[in-house]
Amino acid sequence: MIERVKKYIRENQMLEAGSMVVAGVSGGADSVAMLHILKSIQKEFRFSLEAVHIHHGIRGKEADRDEALVKKICEEWKIPFQSYHYPVPRLSREWKLGEEETGRIVRKQAFAEEKKKLGFSEKREEGMGRFCIALAHNCNDLAETMLHHLARGTGLRGLSGIRPCNGEIIRPVLCLERKEIVYYLEERGIPYITDSSNLSDEYTRNRIRHHILPAMEMEINQKAVEHMAETARILESADEYFQKKGKELLKLFRRKEGYFLDDIFFEEDSIIREYAVMEGFEQLAGKRKDFTSLHVEQVFSLREKEIGRYICFPQHLRAIRQYGGILLEKTETQEAPEYTECFFEIPVPGTLRCSFGIFETKIFPYKNQKIEEKKYTKWMDYDKIKGSPCVRTRKQGDYLVVNSAGGRKKLNRVFIDEKIPAGLRDQIPVVATGSEILWIPGGRMNEQYKVTSTTGRVLELHYQGGVLT
Repeated sequence: MIERVKKYIRENQMLEAGSMVVAGVSGGADSVAMLHILKSIQKEFRFSLEAVHIHHGIRGKEADRDEALVKKICEEWKIPFQSYHYPVPRLSREWKLGEEETGRIVRKQAFAEEKKKLGFSEKREEGMGRFCIALAHNCNDLAETMLHHLARGTGLRGLSGIRPCNGEIIRPVLCLERKEIVYYLEERGIPYITDSSNLSDEYTRNRIRHHILPAMEMEINQKAVEHMAETARILESADEYFQKKGKELLKLFRRKEGYFLDDIFFEEDSIIREYAVMEGFEQLAGKRKDFTSLHVEQVFSLREKEIGRYICFPQHLRAIRQYGGILLEKTETQEAPEYTECFFEIPVPGTLRCSFGIFETKIFPYKNQKIEEKKYTKWMDYDKIKGSPCVRTRKQGDYLVVNSAGGRKKLNRVFIDEKIPAGLRDQIPVVATGSEILWIPGGRMNEQYKVTSTTGRVLELHYQGGVLT
């Protein structure tokens, strides 16, 4: 098994002599096995090794136990050990994010801090090896990610799952299946811990892990995980090829103010155009994370609009319909223009797919059913809603009814009270009729439209995607 990992590392050019490898070690089977393998091949590949453990402050004594085990293992194997503590539940409340997303952020912060401590700057000095963060994702994680992305909607990049290398991040045991890793540890008598949260079906990924993948292996093909990993490799190659072609196309349309997509651009194959626009977003914004295929579709939709129409995007980007084509540019501010396409009527019932995400609605009679209290699904008294609900960004005069007596509060005041960062307020979608806000997805709902015993028809509104999830 170690030979397979060594071959995988070489094939993906993960390590070079003199590199500093910081391994994220939780205490679970995957990360403990990865640390042991890295220690075993350290002399051959000539890299420095250190373990970092992140204590999330979530599982009390369990989390303390995990930290103690990792520390003990590192002492026995003579591997430098560092631990970082974060109060994730408190930070989650303060940041208005889920604990899973908050955990990702603090883990990133921990590795950045460790990189700084070790003397690695953003600029690589001559003679200094690479700084690598080793994460213990395995073949099953990749398959689970593929299925999760497929169910939620994705492109080639999402279907290629987890990549062997991504900037500073390397995944040396991505070529191994979970059962192989457990056997490796048990055969050598190496201790590890099973996180109790991994046993619960509360999380979507756990349901895929516990039910869907085992069913695929038992009832369809016992090598399902292996085959999905191979498919992911092929899809990754395809994605890289289209990305390369998209970059080549985009370069032809570079202008001083951004990218001007003229008629010649639209003669290219649609998939290359889509990759080119996504590359344009990344080049202008400096990152790709905030952009989806829905944003790409919105750029293309401007071809059918009159001159002067435009769409605002995250990170202060804007697409404008001009004579002869569409200009994609970065603006100085994200101020709402006098006219913007960031306004979409929500079909009732039906589904809206727009640059903000996906909004699904349905209507049904209220018969004292249990009221949905989910963060991204709300029930409203449909007969009280005047006009057609729409989704848009905030505008002057917006308000929310905040109590049963009809008391109003300005939307801006709600954002301040909810401690939503100023830089996010112009990106957050709101569901409204006129100036009255019905719901801030992921946040407060208008008290006036709550379901009561007198409700006749219920409007169920579900939100997925966008800047809040």
